[in-house]
Amino acid sequence: MADDLRIRFGRLLALHRRRCGLTQDELAEAAELSVDMISKIEVGATGARFPSIERLATAVGVDPAELFTHHVPDGVMASGKFGEISSKLASLSEADLVWIGNLLDVALAGPKMATAPKPERSIAKPTKKHSASSRTAKRRRF
Repeated sequence: MADDLRIRFGRLLALHRRRCGLTQDELAEAAELSVDMISKIEVGATGARFPSIERLATAVGVDPAELFTHHVPDGVMASGKFGEISSKLASLSEADLVWIGNLLDVALAGPKMATAPKPERSIAKPTKKHSASSRTAKRRRF
């Protein structure tokens, strides 16, 4: 049971960290923890003490309870479509989250790429003059 709670806590922390656009380094600095500790917490290899949990929750902008369950009625994760998607993501493995994250990156990059101005290319007009060597090369091919 404790392992399940640590894993769920770690996944939810990672989810909120990504939602906030934070790296593990940035979260570690904000929560006054080591990057190694953040990494271990996110994969469920270790737990966090209450003072650390409070600092982590503050760093990702949630109530500490939201780091233990995705069923908090008035929390950030329970609001609208974000809450629905977060609930689904919370049960996924790290590998699945990486795959979904990559998929989101591609999906979100699409509209930006479509609206980006296309670089101008100069199109060189073909010349009518042919050098003697190009005429000779054409004859040799036949």
